[in-house]
Amino acid sequence: MADLGEEENKEMVQINLRTIGPSPPSRLWVPSPVKVKELRKLISVTSHLPIENMRLVFRGKVLHDSEDGDDLLGQLHDGDTVIVAIKPKPPAKHVRDDFDDDDDEDLKFKLPESTSRWKRRLFFVLRDKFRLPDMLLMAIFSLTLKIWAAIVLWFILAPLAHRSGVGPLYILGTGFAIIFYNLGHRQPGDASAYSIFNENFRELPGTLNADRLDRDIRHGQF
Repeated sequence: MADLGEEENKEMVQINLRTIGPSPPSRLWVPSPVKVKELRKLISVTSHLPIENMRLVFRGKVLHDSEDGDDLLGQLHDGDTVIVAIKPKPPAKHVRDDFDDDDDEDLKFKLPESTSRWKRRLFFVLRDKFRLPDMLLMAIFSLTLKIWAAIVLWFILAPLAHRSGVGPLYILGTGFAIIFYNLGHRQPGDASAYSIFNENFRELPGTLNADRLDRDIRHGQF
């Protein structure tokens, strides 16, 4: 299977399908060149096999749908044989083999389908070439550009604050800024959990305070 970069001069060819298991060999007409993910869909529809657990092998190599975010194309010829393997469902968690990487594939961080092309390329470079762990990738791609700009600006200003002798105040101010940024916004009419921010210091129903404890004790509820 070869990456051709673009689909041109398509023709219909007949290939052989050999499914691992009791299913007999079959033949299938497919366009050539064809995207691997499209080939997988064709085989799934014609052979009634689950596409999510399907593995395709061609000339001793497992076929992947994409590489570095780009769809892979393959050139097929009449009489070529593609081996179809259906990956079994993973066993229960208490009997799962800790060394089976395929079973943990669903736990890996994946980009949403709506992710832009440059983000996908960056993701595959960081994952495949720099081998960054999934937790770090999740942290990197879960942040917005605005937050990343604020982080970069913070590291640029940090040495200046240190040289000016206000490093502790800079860190303290950063902590307060993070707290206020994550406070959220209340809708008009909503009461705060802190009575000091409410009109007439109104408390939320069920709030436990000294007055309520004293009242409950006087009524013999303790």
